[in-house]
This record gives sequence, C-alpha cells and structure tokens, in this order.
Amino acid sequence: MLTVHHLQRSQSERIVWLCEELGIQYDLKSYERDPKTLLGPSEIKGLTPMGGAPAITDGSITIGETTACAEYILTKHGSGKLVVKPDASNYADYLYWFHFANGTLQPNISRSMWFGFAGLGPDSDNPIVQRSLGGMQKALQVTDDRVKQNTWLAGEEFTAADVMSVFSLTTMRLFSPFSLEEYPGIVRYLERVGKREAYQKAMEKGDPGFKPLLGKEKPEPIARKL
Repeated sequence: MLTVHHLQRSQSERIVWLCEELGIQYDLKSYERDPKTLLGPSEIKGLTPMGGAPAITDGSITIGETTACAEYILTKHGSGKLVVKPDASNYADYLYWFHFANGTLQPNISRSMWFGFAGLGPDSDNPIVQRSLGGMQKALQVTDDRVKQNTWLAGEEFTAADVMSVFSLTTMRLFSPFSLEEYPGIVRYLERVGKREAYQKAMEKGDPGFKPLLGKEKPEPIARKL
C-alpha cells in the first residue's frame, strides 16, 4: 500500500490532501516537529537523500520531493483525476500553475522566510532583502490576478495545480508571516478551498487540532529557534 510520510505543519500536507482528493487508499505516518528546533525527527530524515518531507513509499519504492511525489501518485494511482489532458484547451494553464507552485511562488516566500530568520525583516534597507520581497509580492499578485478571473488555477476545474499551490498561501505563513489584505482574489480562492471536504479531511488527519490559515490576517509566527 502507498504510505505517505507527513511532517506536521509542512508542505507534505499537499500529498495528504492529494490522496484525499483522489479517494485512494493510503497509510498515513505523521511526524511532529521538534519543539525547539522545528526540525523533523530522525525517522523521516533517513527516508530520502535530502531528509525532508514529504516522502512516499510504495512497495519497494521510496521517493521524496513534493512535485515528484505528486506526479508519481497522479500517474500511478490517480486514474486520470485532477490532471488536464494534453489536448484540452487549458492544458498549458494547468502545466504552468502546477509548476509555478514550487518553481516561483514557494521559492519567493521561502527567501523572505530565511531573511526573517536571519533578523532581516521587510523593513530592512538591505537591497537583496527588498528585491526578494518584491519577488514575493509579484508572485502573490500574479496568483491573485489569476484566481480573480478563474475559479481555480487551471480554469473552472479543480486540479492538482491547486493542491500544489495552497500550502504556500496558508501554512507557510506560520514561518514567513504576511497578510493577504492586498490580495482579495486569493482570500476568496482560499474560502473555496476551505469548503472542500477532502481538504478538511486531510488537514484534520495530518495536523489534528490545527486551524488552517485561510483568512487574510497576518498570523502569529511559529516559534523561531532554528
């Protein structure tokens, strides 16, 4: 059986959600972060060369990297669900937004997170920090524009592109706190996400008791002791 190794409060929530949306059978193994370092336990670090989450095992196969895990599950277990066929008019849109999640959106937010950990917040006059902040704001604005004009990222149908993108707009804000006040399209988009039964199930299974950050407010940061 497919096993999903999920580190709580992390991007591996995407893979739990993906499995719930697909309605496939899977075994979920959740791991808590160390309360002092915020890092994952040794059990999950030993699964893949980089030691991160998510990781999945399927028989004798073990694979890491979020996008690789998602593509593997979609191809091997998805039965054609949550993807757009190459001959569809919105195929290019689906492909673009599926990869935009980890190619542009997440890296831009992550850079701001690491600057914050280093004590260089958005008020810093460091030009590199300001350039990074500008990149994050542009990525958010592009996303906001897209979901103002479309119900979902690939168009009017919910796809894996949405599953890949939502973490960066929600749980990631625990580590790099920012408000969505300036992005009403994203806020309405997250309202739609929050109504999905599979999303609700995934968040409750993977992170019991955690209230998803689906609003526009700037959240309180998770303890920073890295």
